Amino acid sequence: MSMDAVTLPDLSGRTAVVTGANSGLGVETTRMLVGMGARVVMAVRDLDKGREAADTVRGETEVRRLDLADLSSVRAFAEEWEGDLHLLINNAGVMAIPESRTKDGFETQFGTNHLGHFALTNLLLEHVTGRVVTVSSSMHRMAPGIDFDNVDLVGRYTPYRAYCQSKLANLLFTLELQRRLTDAGSPVLAAASHPGYAATNLQSHSGSRIQNGLLALGNRIFAQSATAGALPTIYAATQDVPGAAYAGPKNMGRGAPSLAGRSEAAWDGVAAQRLWTLSERLTGVTFPLRAPTD
Repeated sequence: MSMDAVTLPDLSGRTAVVTGANSGLGVETTRMLVGMGARVVMAVRDLDKGREAADTVRGETEVRRLDLADLSSVRAFAEEWEGDLHLLINNAGVMAIPESRTKDGFETQFGTNHLGHFALTNLLLEHVTGRVVTVSSSMHRMAPGIDFDNVDLVGRYTPYRAYCQSKLANLLFTLELQRRLTDAGSPVLAAASHPGYAATNLQSHSGSRIQNGLLALGNRIFAQSATAGALPTIYAATQDVPGAAYAGPKNMGRGAPSLAGRSEAAWDGVAAQRLWTLSERLTGVTFPLRAPTD
């Protein structure tokens, strides 16, 4: 996929944060943003791997530690932030892993993919001047809704059930974030993206050697490159799109980026508000902006 698929603006003098920037979609997104002149803070769990990735990027980068599965790490990252933040790219994630818990006791996929980014976004939001883009997945369609009575899926856990729920949560978060930004009179835009079927290391942590092998074979035969998979994120971050936009490859798994469809459950505004309230309670983090007064 050529970069010609997206018109790239000049981001000189702008700063972006990309979570999970040490590999896959994250490092490719970083490369594209620095290519547009942006300074990119690569937010990574493993500083050594982050520095190795930064060494492959030609442009201005900075590596900072961020563990989305640890809310104390999220708070520390946000507390150290100074100055404007043009783009927050919520890219990091885990996929279809064996059942486990975050440091704060949440189911790991929901805790990392959704709650960590929920907390990070709200803690940084007063610095954001441009957009918040959250990477979801076309597999959100496999989740009929959020299991509000059992979001950790205790007794019901399967790796893909948890993954799909977390990716639906990403879209509901984006929907409610945009509603709140609009109500607060903020010019910041919330959007989401999905990479289609892109070859990354995301699919290599199932806990099963056989499944990992099959997924690796699928990556080689069917998947588009990580560079192509990052283009929908760049599209959502830089193109003329509406609030709560969702970008992905035109042909679902592959192709040039464009606005994408989503499931009916991902448009449920009532569920989005309910998820927001639950997320505030679980993380202790609230929306920082207030509606303008006359």
